[in-house]
Amino acid sequence: MNSKSVMLLFLSLLLISSCGSGPSGKQAGVTLVDRSSEKKIDINIDGRLFTSFCWPENVYKPVLYPVCTSAGTVITRGFPLELREGESTDHAHHVGIWLNYGNVNGVDFWGNGSSGSLNPAGGVIKHLGFDRISEENGEGIIISNESWVDSTGKEMLSEKSEYHFSGKGNARIIDRITTLTATGGDMFFNDTKEGMFGIRVAKQLQLPTNEDITLQEQKGGTTTVKAQGADDITGNYRSSEGITGEAVWGTRAKWMDLSGKIGSEIISVTVCDHPKNQSYPTYWHARGYGLFSVNPLGAKDFTAGKESVNFSIPSGKSATFRYRVIINSGADLTDEQINYYADEFAGKY
Repeated sequence: MNSKSVMLLFLSLLLISSCGSGPSGKQAGVTLVDRSSEKKIDINIDGRLFTSFCWPENVYKPVLYPVCTSAGTVITRGFPLELREGESTDHAHHVGIWLNYGNVNGVDFWGNGSSGSLNPAGGVIKHLGFDRISEENGEGIIISNESWVDSTGKEMLSEKSEYHFSGKGNARIIDRITTLTATGGDMFFNDTKEGMFGIRVAKQLQLPTNEDITLQEQKGGTTTVKAQGADDITGNYRSSEGITGEAVWGTRAKWMDLSGKIGSEIISVTVCDHPKNQSYPTYWHARGYGLFSVNPLGAKDFTAGKESVNFSIPSGKSATFRYRVIINSGADLTDEQINYYADEFAGKY
């Protein structure tokens, strides 16, 4: 056992012994249900739907949708796949949990579908098939293959994504490891805020505001997000650096937590960056209106032009991005608990 493994074992034992500060509860049973005829794979934990890996024709990328807590509460916005009373209908391309980017050699994968239909200059991430759909060692594992194509259908990038789904007690965990390979020549991820690993949360987890928000879009023009100040809107961000609320946007952090209530259920949604990722600790494109996104490639907008990334993948080469999502029901996770999950994630992949 190497020194890193010894340290992780020590941290695990320490947290378990400290009044339940680490993850608690029994390991949950994971079952995968192949519903490819409906363009989805269901991931059930302890007999209840956690999420589905799906590839709808009108979303232009594979997504995890819906995403539920251990109690069965949906934490993702319904629009545009399911209309729910009182939900906002801005940014139709924000669906479930996804990974893409707004400017790859000038092609917009992030914003495609923003008008509810295919954008002429938008890129599409096509689902090709699966290498693996299995249940092993208390996890559900999906390994899928995708193709990033431009508006003419030419492939720019090939994608292999590995998903690990698990649960313990009231926590549900998604680990995503995505490797992108430049198959269409050199691929330049030009610096933009529009990326990269995103979640669009249910309205109750948005941050309260009594003012409309006008956002400048990369494709041109603006989008107005209507004020969401109702009593049932309860969200708040907290970063590993101790920053809270709307101020987290554009900052760098190892992890970001979004907590709030849906009905009487306290819910915590946490995303962890990985030390091997580009720009670690990452920039956060985390907005109060419900977009919760990690962007390791878009420093210009976040630093008012003082820094830039302009990441690239040379022809034939690959780059890997790793992210963990923890959805906890019944309590907001503490810094200590999140650090446990983040350290475990860092040591696992």
